[in-house]
Amino acid sequence: MYYLAIDIGASGGRHILGRLTDGKLALEEVHRFKNGMTTQNGHLCWDTDALFTDILTGLENCKKAGKIPTSVGIDTWGVDFVLLDESGGRLGDAVAYRDSRTQGMEAALSALISDEELYSRTGIQQLPFNTIYQLMALQAQNPALLARAKAFLLMPEYFSYLLTGAMGHEYTNATTTGLISAHTNHWDRDLIGRAGLPLGLFDGDILPPGWALGHFSSHIQDAVGFNCQVVYPCTHDTGSAVVASPIDEGSIFLSSGTWSLIGAETTAPICTEASRQANFSNEGGYGGTYRYLKNIMGLWMIQCIKAELQDAYSFDDMRQAAEAIGAFPSVIDVNDRRFLAPERMIDAIQSACKETGQPVPETVGELALCVYQSLAHSYALAVQELEALTGRRFSKICIVGGGSQNAYLNQLTARACKRPVSAGPTEGTAAGNILVQMIADGQVANVAEARRIVRRSFPIKEYS
Repeated sequence: MYYLAIDIGASGGRHILGRLTDGKLALEEVHRFKNGMTTQNGHLCWDTDALFTDILTGLENCKKAGKIPTSVGIDTWGVDFVLLDESGGRLGDAVAYRDSRTQGMEAALSALISDEELYSRTGIQQLPFNTIYQLMALQAQNPALLARAKAFLLMPEYFSYLLTGAMGHEYTNATTTGLISAHTNHWDRDLIGRAGLPLGLFDGDILPPGWALGHFSSHIQDAVGFNCQVVYPCTHDTGSAVVASPIDEGSIFLSSGTWSLIGAETTAPICTEASRQANFSNEGGYGGTYRYLKNIMGLWMIQCIKAELQDAYSFDDMRQAAEAIGAFPSVIDVNDRRFLAPERMIDAIQSACKETGQPVPETVGELALCVYQSLAHSYALAVQELEALTGRRFSKICIVGGGSQNAYLNQLTARACKRPVSAGPTEGTAAGNILVQMIADGQVANVAEARRIVRRSFPIKEYS
């Protein structure tokens, strides 16, 4: 039996079929496509129509290959959403989290509810693009549009709705909104009301990963040539990646890609003032767990440098150029908001070095090395904070995702964090997506078995 993961990230998506063969998870890519932000009506937006066209193309490829999945699950990034009108049609654009519309919204919410109380209720890291700030920006800038909305869906929920006609809010992604109580795992309706947002958009239950949403609508069946069930995996991509992380009680996970998300699984939220000051987040995990983590800017910075150099260098070229230099003294704060969506990343990095009196990187190798060692430094600080906040000692870091392929960064991370690092699987998000579907279908017993399957299915490299 095949299970299909549709894994969509900020720079691209992929359809990956998975099946169990002799106790191992075998993955097969059937479609890959690009994604990115475009400017629409003065805002950075996602092209949801193009993305859904690619979703259908990948499903058609399954039919052509004669490999019909038992179920399909969609995961994406968090926080971004689509509004629907009374007939179920999309209202407005799907504005992207890097858009500047939320400027001033943190202060506006702080005037209504203190930062301390907000964190004690939601346990979510304060980031300018959290859904609560996006909705407040929409309320302030286009209240008529928000007033017309009859439904609110996060990105993977919207695409699943387009496949089935059924709506629902999935736990792991819903927690990224800053609108969920970390203590009840339901919408914090008091908070929503105090923020001045329409309560009617948040009436639905929060559904667990593994929830069977429904089968393809007849229209989709006609379009792709088959029918199957749509299951909510951990629809937040990091939630799926953590399922496929070969971690144990003494391990830290690090999902490495456009963003770096470093943390540990917990069974209860940590909503203390010390946790807020450290800017850690209590996001939902599989089985009612929490992904206690910190968002770090990640390889987005490298992606921007590559694009600004007109793609004259591949990612591997950049890594090799950094490795050839071997040492460069400058370290920057990768979490500085100047790096979120700068007009030019290279200028932002160079300015940060100048302002702190450090040597300014000029060559591609110096720029890449500055970012790599700054990331490793940020990971090391996060590990120290994580141990202090949880009262636990962690002996190992498990890196999953596309960034796990960067052996040089992995080695820098091991040295900076002063503990061994394992790297793999590369397709951790897709693997976790598929494994949740398999658990829902009774093919895999639980997450513990899923992680055992991961360990024997994929090469895991070690660094020290």
